[in-house]
Amino acid sequence: MNIVKFSDVEEKILEIRGKKVILDSDVAVLYGVETRDVNKSVKNNPDKFPEGYVFQLSNEEKHEVVENFHHLTKFTPTLPKAFTEKGLYMLATILKSPQATQTTIAIVEAFAKIRELSRTIAELSQNQEEFQQKRLMQKSGDIIADIFGDELKTTGSETSFELNFALFKVKHTVRRSADAQ
Repeated sequence: MNIVKFSDVEEKILEIRGKKVILDSDVAVLYGVETRDVNKSVKNNPDKFPEGYVFQLSNEEKHEVVENFHHLTKFTPTLPKAFTEKGLYMLATILKSPQATQTTIAIVEAFAKIRELSRTIAELSQNQEEFQQKRLMQKSGDIIADIFGDELKTTGSETSFELNFALFKVKHTVRRSADAQ
């Protein structure tokens, strides 16, 4: 079984129609199934996917995703489905396997960390007090370090990285103290 990491999920989250979503083909990769199995689950369980859980992309949206994110091939004849966080939770109740369980946990964690980071950054932009800004910057750094965990490699005493989310960009520097090296 492949253990899904936060970065595997985070790189697949797109913003379409103002919602954070993961496309059906990417969901299939994460869950270790075929895209048709994901879509079949939705078709066979329509009561579990009310409005706001999953939606089909328009031709224009598909074209934009192909052009900007290279997630799809231009030649796929069907329009992809986009799963919101709620839709992914519901899909997890249908797809039952050890990989599906691990993937669901990674997806839940990814969305939660992105929400927490987004809230912290929004609070940072609204707070003018220097002490609070430093505290919020530290909290943002802690969240980012938590997101990447062991995947964040530092070389020497300082490593910088940049995250580009649909709504904001975060640049963060990790410094190691002399006793931590």
